[in-house]
Amino acid sequence: MSPRRLFLIRHGPTHETAFTGWRDVPADLSDTAAIARMDAHLPAHACVVSSDLIRCVATADAISGGRTRLPHDPALREFDFGAWDGLGFEAVSARDPVLSRRFWDEPGDVAAPDGESWNAVATRVGAAIEGHLASHAGDLVVVAHFGAILCQIGRLTGRTPQQMLAQKIDPLSVSELHLHDGAWSLASVNQRP
Repeated sequence: MSPRRLFLIRHGPTHETAFTGWRDVPADLSDTAAIARMDAHLPAHACVVSSDLIRCVATADAISGGRTRLPHDPALREFDFGAWDGLGFEAVSARDPVLSRRFWDEPGDVAAPDGESWNAVATRVGAAIEGHLASHAGDLVVVAHFGAILCQIGRLTGRTPQQMLAQKIDPLSVSELHLHDGAWSLASVNQRP
């Protein structure tokens, strides 16, 4: 029996230089060659679901081709950075020097003020993905965000948040996981088709 495949795709670039969580900023999808390569790379009969934020919705629409497009899912959103959303890294460090350092050094239960922790995002996004996998047979393409993708790779492969924070996830990249005999394995990460 062939494995079930999960494709985690990061939305197109936003060119933002500040924390960008739930702020609804558009993606730059002008690289039509990259979009075409992504479309060609993905399985033709997969279902496609995305976060409800416009950068993911537009990216999913651009790469979905003739695939089944599922309704946008707010549970697939990026970290809610709370009070940090829209601030640059230096501004966040000046505002909350100890907390901002802990956020990166001790990912897990540490959250931005009025925001979410790594563990909260992993649980939220994981439940959404599991629900979509249970509701739809075959391969699943999820268009999501940097943090959401890192959390899921870590959750499904047993890697720690500290290990995952060192992983690069580029815009318009795909990370592929396989489910076989009840166990997930990482087939590729941050691939640019």
